[in-house]
Amino acid sequence: MSLAPWRSLITRALHHNRSLAYSRYVQLATIRENGFPANRTVVFRGFLEDTNELKFITDIRSAKAEQISKQPIAEVCWYFPKTREQFRITGELLLISNDSHTNLQPGRIKMWQELSDAARLQFCWPHPGKMRTTTATAFTPPAPNPIEPVENFCLLLLAPIQVDHLELRGEPQNRWVYHRNENQEWLTQAINP
Repeated sequence: MSLAPWRSLITRALHHNRSLAYSRYVQLATIRENGFPANRTVVFRGFLEDTNELKFITDIRSAKAEQISKQPIAEVCWYFPKTREQFRITGELLLISNDSHTNLQPGRIKMWQELSDAARLQFCWPHPGKMRTTTATAFTPPAPNPIEPVENFCLLLLAPIQVDHLELRGEPQNRWVYHRNENQEWLTQAINP
């Protein structure tokens, strides 16, 4: 698979904004069962090797996972303050859980192993979104195995079908839309900002 033309633009933006820890945070919008959007901040974890798919992580017990299971489409919005660029990436989500997508389990396991101890520990906390647990030790569980993911840990992939890139610097500003056609080729079009 050839890499999409927008990949190098994101890589460049990440490089120029690397001093800002939050430059790896994106807003991910999914669709609730009632049709309303659900938006939250997630951490970009890189691209799946040799693909254009963006990697994130989630807990299978989360509302996000439930939404994705019913409506696996989403959009991320990513803003880079130093370079004054915005990327809106629309695509299809794929949730790699403990018992799905056997071919992608090595990627799920590798992602788990790359997490910090603190990030892994959060997957051992009580059920996200439920009433607050008052048990004294609920949020200080024993450290999970750093090699084997816990059952509720999921790798989340976003396979882009459209990327809207806006450069907010310059007069006039510049904007391009990249769209994947039915032959899986990326087409680029300059549009009005």
